[in-house]
Order: sequence, then C-alpha cells, then structure tokens
Amino acid sequence: MRIVVLGAGRMGVIRAEDLAADGRVDEIVIANRNPARAEELAARVGGTTCAWGAWPDADGYAVTTSTDTHAELIGALAGRGKPLLVEKPLAMTLEECDALMAVTDNMQIGFQRRFDAGIRGIKEAVDSGRLGVLYSLTLTAHDIAPGTPEFIAGSGGTFRDMLVHDLDLARWITGSEIASAYATGTVRNHPDYTAADDFDVVTATLTTDTGVPILVSGTRHDPVGHDIRMEAFGSRDSMSAGLVPRTPLHAAEAGTEPELLGEFLGDVPRGIIEPFAGFMDRFRPAFTAETSAYVDFVLGERDNPCTPAEARAALALAIACDLSAREGRIVDVAEVG
Repeated sequence: MRIVVLGAGRMGVIRAEDLAADGRVDEIVIANRNPARAEELAARVGGTTCAWGAWPDADGYAVTTSTDTHAELIGALAGRGKPLLVEKPLAMTLEECDALMAVTDNMQIGFQRRFDAGIRGIKEAVDSGRLGVLYSLTLTAHDIAPGTPEFIAGSGGTFRDMLVHDLDLARWITGSEIASAYATGTVRNHPDYTAADDFDVVTATLTTDTGVPILVSGTRHDPVGHDIRMEAFGSRDSMSAGLVPRTPLHAAEAGTEPELLGEFLGDVPRGIIEPFAGFMDRFRPAFTAETSAYVDFVLGERDNPCTPAEARAALALAIACDLSAREGRIVDVAEVG
C-alpha cells in the first residue's frame, strides 16, 4: 500500500511516523512546498518524496496542511477516487464545508479524541447501556499555554479551534444531535485574545434533542499542564476519562499544601510525575490509533470513523456557541444550519 502525505509540518510528521510503523503500508511518499523539509521527513521514516503538485497514484492521501489549503488540495485529489485523511477543521465556514463535500465525501476528518482509550471507554459504556440512563456529560479543556498573536488571529476563534473537539464528542458520545447552546466567552488574562476579538476563557451549556445536558468549559492557559478530561454520569454508573496520574490538577485534600493528583493518589513516587506538556503529549497514542483506523478505511475494512458531515456538524455547534457568547442568548443550532 502506498500513502502520500501532503505536508511535512507537525501533523505531517505524526502521520508519516504512524504510517511507517503500520506494517500494512509499504511505501510513504512525502510532498511539501519546501523540498528540503520533505526530504528530511522522508529520510526519517524511510519514505520517498515527490514534487509539490506532482503526486503519484496512491491508495490514499493524507492532507496535513493548513485549513486554507484544503479546498485546493481536496479539489486536486478528489478525482482520483481514493480515501483522504484531512486534518480538522475541514473548513472555517459551513458554506466552505458544503462546497468541499460536494466535491467528495470520501474523507476521514482528524478528530483524534475519538480514538483516546478513556474517551472510547465512555462511548462504549454509553452505547452498551452500562451507564444506564445518561444523566449528564461534563467536558473540560485547558490548553497549557496561549497561542502566539499570529496563531490567534488565524485560528478561527476559541470555539472553532479548541472547543470544536469537545463539541464533536458531545454528539458522538451521546449519539444525539445538539438542539441548543448557551455559551459565554471572556478575556481574563491574555490581551492578545482581545486584540483578535476572541476569548481566552469559554463555557458552553448544550442540550441534546433527547434532553441530555452537557457542560463544556475551556481555557487557553493552564499553568500546571495540558488538561483534557470528561465525566459521564448515569443511572447505573459514573465514569471519567483523562483523570490519571499525569493530569495537571492539584488535590486540595492532600495535606497542608496541595499536591498533584497523581501524588495524592499514590500512583507514582513523589517528584517523578510529569503533567501533560501539550496536546501531542496527551493524545499521541490516540493519533496512532486514528492513523491505523485510516489504513483500515483505505483497505475497506471499516466504515469512515469520522465523516465530513460529522465535522460539519461540530463546526455548526462551534458557530452556534460563538453566536451565543456574543449575543448573550440561547441559540437553537438549527439557526446556523
């Protein structure tokens, strides 16, 4: 099997590394606008390179470049009829999503949190009925550090860029559409977000069409580490994902001085615990599982695990939350399409 990886940046490296480690992939071809970076990555994973725009025939193509390049690349590749792996977001607007989906829907969108072991455990518990009646879902997202002014300006906003992962999980875990959203957004500490008309602290209260309340909170800065967690409460059981020894959270009950959760639980020796240092650190195994699922998809061994229609739905939720935060009202998701 031959897979072409378009892009040699951070996500290109991850996809190339994981494809190289998958024994079903015989050949990896790296393409990048900067040929030197393509050569460097190809040497690292034992692959080859091709000129930008001169992509060879392949069994699949991984589009790891920035969102503003997706329309051009998807348009160029769609006619080949091969499955694409496209990093999130597919596009920044619903109209752009619709235009790309009209070209092809043969795309797996990169929402790697669906492949996190703990989060999948909650999904399976909900689907199997182990949790019983689902009472509520709580999602927490804390970035370790705010972005640069350049990143903030081009990110599409905190709801679209960061909380879109949680909004995708809200639909996926519950198996329901989100009927309404009430969100808040403010700048508490980082003026670069004010300059970009964005928020560094956000919350969202969602209600599914089946009546499940979902609480989501997010901040662009956590001085202790990168913290992504989920809690599901039901009539038979309650579960958490992401509450582990490396979770950057201090336990106030530990003694006179708060201690990191892992130390409080006694799971690791004092001084050895290292909180998650970023989303790559937190979700690296999930990226590997996601890439493996893409190879399954290319081989026809599974259905698309994250369709462009699902990515569009998550974007619609992000837009609804942003609208709610700016207008201070509950927004019916149907308003934004």
